[in-house]
Amino acid sequence: FAINNRAPKQRQPHPTPSPARPTAQPADCPDVQTIVIPGTWESAANDSPTQPHANPNSLLLQVSRPLSAAEPAARNDVYTVPYVAQFRNPLDPKTFNQATYDESRAQGTKRAKDKITEVNEHCPLTSYMIIGFSQGAVIGGDIASDIANGRGPVDPDLVLGVGLIADGRRDASQVQNIGPNPPGVGAERAVQGLPMPGITMTGTRSGGFGVLADKVESICAPGDLICDAPTIGNLFDAANKLVAAINNPVHAMYGTTKYWQLNGQTATQWMADWAERTVAAAPRPPHN
Repeated sequence: FAINNRAPKQRQPHPTPSPARPTAQPADCPDVQTIVIPGTWESAANDSPTQPHANPNSLLLQVSRPLSAAEPAARNDVYTVPYVAQFRNPLDPKTFNQATYDESRAQGTKRAKDKITEVNEHCPLTSYMIIGFSQGAVIGGDIASDIANGRGPVDPDLVLGVGLIADGRRDASQVQNIGPNPPGVGAERAVQGLPMPGITMTGTRSGGFGVLADKVESICAPGDLICDAPTIGNLFDAANKLVAAINNPVHAMYGTTKYWQLNGQTATQWMADWAERTVAAAPRPPHN
């Protein structure tokens, strides 16, 4: 597995930034705002965005903690999006008290976008990192796609990088594939169009990652059915396999080298190192 399948991308010209950006920003603004979006079962609606503790085993803590320690908050403010992070199985009555995937995803998306919008309004020169795992990778990827295609809360040139682990809408032709590049697709593409209550499978992202394609780093372990899925044509198989895929050993082990590694690093180690390098090279805007 010690390979780096970074498929060459045709670089596209970045759009002109919005006019009237100031030459400096308030002193309390970070140079970089990192948005971390945990996966299913790894967050809670009332969790702390600065000291997340809803799930002490949350995979992205292995990225956010070293990233927070690498730079002071004035340089890089790390914000972990608190959201319900659930996935109700419509075929299992025991899960009916949980939020549906659609409800959970909508809340996570709104809270992440709201944070980016809030920071951008006060700190117009701050740059952004977006990092997500599983359901959080779907949310982060959707927001990055919106930004790249002029539908997002900030201009594309303010995005430094997007790190996605086990993206449920994965399309290997639209991203930088890190390490193994399995042949399957994101589960949302594999089962697109199948009617499942509360689980809208939205398929391929409209416009892909556009001008941000060369900044989107995607990690998918072979055999992880969330991001390496075959096409599924049966409703009952789809619902059961989606729920099982969230809890399968491959999907749960990105913090180890058992199913994914690159030069001896786990997925989370690679992602933390990449994020630290990206932040270190980020612009340092003047402050008032």
